[in-house]
Amino acid sequence: MKILCAYNANIDSITHVEAGSLSRMIEEHSDRDLTDKLENPPGAISSISDFFTGLVICIRDGTGAEWLIQDMNVFEWLKETFLEGSLMRMGGNMGIMANVLSELGASKVIPNVASLTKLQSSFFSDKAIFHPFNGKLYRNSEIENRLPDDEKTELIHFVFDFKKGDTIVISGERISAPRENRFIATYDPLNFQLYIDEDFRNYSQAHAVKMDGAIISGYHMLQEKDPQGSEDYKEKIDQSFRLLQNWKRIRPELHIHVEFGHFSSGNIASYTFSTLSPIADRIGMNEDELAMLAGLNEIDPKPITSMEPVAITEAAIDLCRAYGLRKMLVHTREFVVSVSSKKEDDPEIIIEAMNFGASCAAAFACTEKLADRETMLAIASGIKESKPGKQASSELADQMQKKLECSTVCGIHNSYQITIVPTRICDDPVSTVGLGDTISAAIFLRELELKS
Repeated sequence: MKILCAYNANIDSITHVEAGSLSRMIEEHSDRDLTDKLENPPGAISSISDFFTGLVICIRDGTGAEWLIQDMNVFEWLKETFLEGSLMRMGGNMGIMANVLSELGASKVIPNVASLTKLQSSFFSDKAIFHPFNGKLYRNSEIENRLPDDEKTELIHFVFDFKKGDTIVISGERISAPRENRFIATYDPLNFQLYIDEDFRNYSQAHAVKMDGAIISGYHMLQEKDPQGSEDYKEKIDQSFRLLQNWKRIRPELHIHVEFGHFSSGNIASYTFSTLSPIADRIGMNEDELAMLAGLNEIDPKPITSMEPVAITEAAIDLCRAYGLRKMLVHTREFVVSVSSKKEDDPEIIIEAMNFGASCAAAFACTEKLADRETMLAIASGIKESKPGKQASSELADQMQKKLECSTVCGIHNSYQITIVPTRICDDPVSTVGLGDTISAAIFLRELELKS
């Protein structure tokens, strides 16, 4: 399978907060305004003191937040101070999904990389990742030697994890975290603009006729106003739509999956969903993202966040019908639901693809490593299916107007074909970051294979 991937890849730099050293750093670097900033947070990072403000607020309240770095000097200070001792890995929905596709057996994966540096390329899989660069296509293992010495700036999301009970001291006051969470300081001006690399654009248009699918994400990173105050997110989304439209014109059979993401703006979420629904073959999201969309469309989000399978299914059907979306995939911790208006879909293909995705995600949760599909499936075979997921399948089956003869729960509900499978739950997960991207990418790949 040959697959185009866009738009967001970055580097995640993960540091666990060490309370003693952090307390000393705060005393050393923070200005007198820190107390005032804790009461009136800036919400973005233009100074070292701003960075510490965001981190302290998250520790104090046990909340998570992501603030944008707006000053290059602060970015350089964070790199010098934290990068070397951190755990670095691939970040960004598209980057994660591209690696999943590559490791699980796609033959050619072409990613859009906003800032292709030697460090960024080191986090891509070497199996099937190919980069368009200066008019040619290079394997990921070959690209490092082709990149110029004056590399582009790395796009780094500095992730600071803390645990419940972690305690810092500021001016003699002890502040303890009531629960675990994380603060993210992000320098990523390109992905926040939904940047489309020109080499990727040219290659994708020239070779769309040979591609089997495209998997797209990154719209959730758009901001209502850019640093200059311009409200141009609609033009960014429209620009992307025109590119997808051109791919479809060249190859109507190209299967496009859009992974939704967690939007900070309801306006951008609504515009993205309404614009892309007519052209996407499927949009994937988790229950929180579905609940946000539901609330924006006067659908009660509470039963969705309460993980009620019938409410999740009916909200997905209502949104598909309202916006002309053909298929939606909702992945939750306990189960995955597919909603489709395409009655000709073979339910056994969808079931096999969904079970494959659930197995790969479970194996990744237990190991935090990607491997070939045989290894991933072998690991997953020892992981039990979710009991709440099985119960959810039973509840949804009871509401189906027509059950189909197939190997799991599938049927017709409100004129839509519905399929649900339980996930597999790892008792002691190494990581839960990227599980939604992993399950969506694996399902997408397997379904392409089965339909080819």
